[in-house]
Amino acid sequence: MSGLPRQFWWLWTSTLINKLGAFVVTFLALYLTTERGYSASYAGLVASLFGLGSAIASLVAGVLSDRIGRRPTLVAAQLGTALFTAVLGFTDGQVAIAVVAFLVGFCNNATRPATSAIIADIVPAEHRVRAFALNYWAINIGFGLSAAAAGLIATHGYLTLFLLDALSTVICAVVIFVRIPETKPDTPALTADDARARPRIGLVAVFRDGRFMAVVALNLLLALVAQQGSTTLAVDMGRAGITSTQYGLVIGLNGLLIVVLQIPLTRWMERRDRTALLVASALFIGWGFGLTSLAGSSAWFYALTVVVWTLGEILNAPTMMGLVAELSPAEARGRYQGVYSLSWSLASCLGPAAGGVLLERAGSGVMWGACAVLGTVAAGGYVLLGRRPGAALAKSDVLGTGTVRVVPTETAAPERAATGG
Repeated sequence: MSGLPRQFWWLWTSTLINKLGAFVVTFLALYLTTERGYSASYAGLVASLFGLGSAIASLVAGVLSDRIGRRPTLVAAQLGTALFTAVLGFTDGQVAIAVVAFLVGFCNNATRPATSAIIADIVPAEHRVRAFALNYWAINIGFGLSAAAAGLIATHGYLTLFLLDALSTVICAVVIFVRIPETKPDTPALTADDARARPRIGLVAVFRDGRFMAVVALNLLLALVAQQGSTTLAVDMGRAGITSTQYGLVIGLNGLLIVVLQIPLTRWMERRDRTALLVASALFIGWGFGLTSLAGSSAWFYALTVVVWTLGEILNAPTMMGLVAELSPAEARGRYQGVYSLSWSLASCLGPAAGGVLLERAGSGVMWGACAVLGTVAAGGYVLLGRRPGAALAKSDVLGTGTVRVVPTETAAPERAATGG
């Protein structure tokens, strides 16, 4: 498509290859409870440790992307993910599985800040929402096909899933290494006076950016809900008598719908009010999962709920990623993307554990009802944030109408405090 550089399409291709073999994260909870016979609480604990590794990686990889570069950070993270994913397939024992899952989570999520920073580096501001939508599209093409295929492959043994996942990640690393050059913007040498006038933006400065952290906090609420789709939902469907093949087909519908609808809906979204899009996405996601409490043992009803919360994802993902890119200064894109990714990582750490406990002790109704509540709270937060100029509209109309007045990211935040990161 016009306006998008060749390097972006190589990144898009590598993402597609990787996600075509991304079996383990989707089926990990089902593997632990049905294949290994562990409890829902243990499956939630392992998923939470996976999320803890992801949370730590968000900050570490964000800093490394700004310091040593996007490309080496991304390649190293992908190779580490491949190694530990393969090891996880051979690991036995509760403690050992938990430790390796933590390492898989760390390496897997270390790819996120670098990938997002590369897109922000190489794609002009006016095309970024489309670029992030296309990248999300590639993720879900792979996810939809891999989830459907994995349900069939799993009937012949889960080890094959782990090994194929590792192989696809190695191929992805090779594509990045061969075809994508380093994209980190050159930092000119500064005199002592320049350094004092324009201090380096570190992690503490990112956390002090109130308007950005408000966006991150609201995303955390939605991420807590969305995380249930690959953990608690699998356990709940297993308890309801849904087979692994049925689960793969139902959850694969999420990716299929994104493949079919993401691009046309993104074109429609470009001229819509951004606050309204975020509010609608929060309600679709929250109440989509909330409807799961009515599914009983019907795979068809589970599929209906997936349709509802998938529409929320389609509205949310490119809108939010474009917003984050606009709020991120060029010299600190890795750190900003890392902190944004942290909201997803914290959700993957806290969400599965909370979901597993709620499902086991309070039942399905309370579990999925809580998702509806969180989605509603997030929607209200977006409304308030869109109405407060001091919070999110101070320098660019980032939560206003679809026509966004972008302030160049290099000069967007000179007032941020100086700190290392």
